[in-house]
Amino acid sequence: MTSLEFRLHPVKDIYGGPMFFELKDAATVLRFYREFIADAPEHFGGFPAWQIAPPLPFIPEDRHGEPFLAFVACWAGPIEEGERALKPLHDVAQVVAEHVGQMPYPALNSAFDGLVPPGLQHYWKANFVSELTDEAIDAHLAHGPKVPVVNSTVHIYPINGAAHRVAPDATAFAYRDANFATVIAGMWPEPAQNDANTKWVRDYYDATAPLSESGGYVNFMAGDDQDRIKANYRGNYDRLVEVKRAYDPDNLFHLNQNIRP
Repeated sequence: MTSLEFRLHPVKDIYGGPMFFELKDAATVLRFYREFIADAPEHFGGFPAWQIAPPLPFIPEDRHGEPFLAFVACWAGPIEEGERALKPLHDVAQVVAEHVGQMPYPALNSAFDGLVPPGLQHYWKANFVSELTDEAIDAHLAHGPKVPVVNSTVHIYPINGAAHRVAPDATAFAYRDANFATVIAGMWPEPAQNDANTKWVRDYYDATAPLSESGGYVNFMAGDDQDRIKANYRGNYDRLVEVKRAYDPDNLFHLNQNIRP
């Protein structure tokens, strides 16, 4: 039997949503994000993303289908402080389109579900990142605007706040000292486009991996990332092997980023 204990925090409404910035402003926004998120209030969550504009009413119709640098923001503090909390994002560069305001927390969580219907082809790559250096940003600028289809995206998530207050050997998650988690999420509908879309992911990964940590978040890994298991868990790997030997010695649960007993 497995038991889990959760500490829950009630959240009803948040203030936030997606903003779209021109590609010419992407470098400015990414460098701003690197500095801003380092000491942002813990009520603030947000990440930049490469995204082709979907046909949504808040985006100008003549810009549908174009690539942008998006920023998805979420302020979970007092609603009346939300506009002020997001003001730095509005000040850093012109916002082409946005859907920002007060909304139920689940509404933001599910805002992009329509872009990932069942049946898509998937090929993903990921790395943890200690510092979003100028060189790393240049690599993102070289490959992000080439995002091939509206379903695909790249997110640069922050790791900070409570995550940094837990010891790296306290759980399976070892990269408590990393500041970002990048995922290159290749998703597309047509199997005939597998080679082209997979190449975009691999080229992007090859450019950013040397500027990142050796491991990445396991939920973002592709099937050909099995040789990265030890790097993903770093110093916790041997302890996890012992757990696997004790509770799953026959490796029943193997359709994953597998820790072999």
